[in-house]
Amino acid sequence: MTEPRRYQLHSEVANQLIEQLVDALAIPRETRAYFTQMVTTVLKLYEDGAATGDLKITNTALKELRYAFKVFAPYSAVPKVTVFGSARTPAGEPASVAAVAFGRRMVEEGWMVVTGAGAGIMGAAQEGAGGERSFGLNIRLPFEQEANPWIASDPKLITFKYFFTRKLFLVKEAGAVAFFPGGFGTCDEAFETLTLMQSGKSTIVPVVMLEVGSAPYWRPWEAFVRDTMVTQRLIEPTDMALFRVVGSVDEAIAEIMRFYRVFHSARIVGDNIVFRLRRPLSGSALRELQQRFEDILKGPADQTAGPLPQENGAYPELPRLILPFYGALYGRLRQLIDFVNTQ
Repeated sequence: MTEPRRYQLHSEVANQLIEQLVDALAIPRETRAYFTQMVTTVLKLYEDGAATGDLKITNTALKELRYAFKVFAPYSAVPKVTVFGSARTPAGEPASVAAVAFGRRMVEEGWMVVTGAGAGIMGAAQEGAGGERSFGLNIRLPFEQEANPWIASDPKLITFKYFFTRKLFLVKEAGAVAFFPGGFGTCDEAFETLTLMQSGKSTIVPVVMLEVGSAPYWRPWEAFVRDTMVTQRLIEPTDMALFRVVGSVDEAIAEIMRFYRVFHSARIVGDNIVFRLRRPLSGSALRELQQRFEDILKGPADQTAGPLPQENGAYPELPRLILPFYGALYGRLRQLIDFVNTQ
């Protein structure tokens, strides 16, 4: 069998120089290949004859990714909720008042708050959380988007040029997502967040849509999703389980906390999804789970007292639920998480 072609430059001299550079930095073996390939990728742009405009996009995006990783890294163990909503909602409006209360309450629960750093709902949530317990992911625009005063001078304010790098961190860092009423951007984030979870491209987290104030917003949106998208078979009926429309801050907080009552986190290990749990399931609960969710399981679910070898010892104190998941119908997987949290 022919050996697969190595990922390297056409120039052998350049490949050797990259290896020497990695050696000089004494990069550990477990991450060495990633750094080698990233340097190779950057220089492949030269070999490909990339246009100057493409180089500018790559250069800026890579810088933004690196800096955001650096800012978030010290807080990796702290749960975070991302809050979306209109930048145009005035202070004192019911939605703004609710956003202040939501930010404050989540901090009281031990969470940090992430927003787009703008005014309106974002500023209100940031006000409730306080700069010390929040992040602001600002976007450079020719209008409307200056950092709100509660995060403007904080080192956890990150300003992005590109929406796609900003969106990555708004979702990647979120252990929960809260949507308040907003415009195109808020609806864009709502559908993108749900699409990522529906397709298995991001971890399932609690998503709450807060229906606050006298004018309906998320209820008509929910009706459109159910009565049009589901009815016309454009999405699965179980995809409705990926979000909750709630009528108060208390209800939103309760929904987020309930999601983590037994469930802790998840990762893919081989062909399985592995749930880390705060306590193991009983034998009867495991049997009921198998029966209720056999449509999305390729075989029997199992439990272990600690991490699998591929997890490198992460969370050694937590038991594992090993699920041979089919890799589709993520709304059903969310329903399975809900079942686990009732045990």
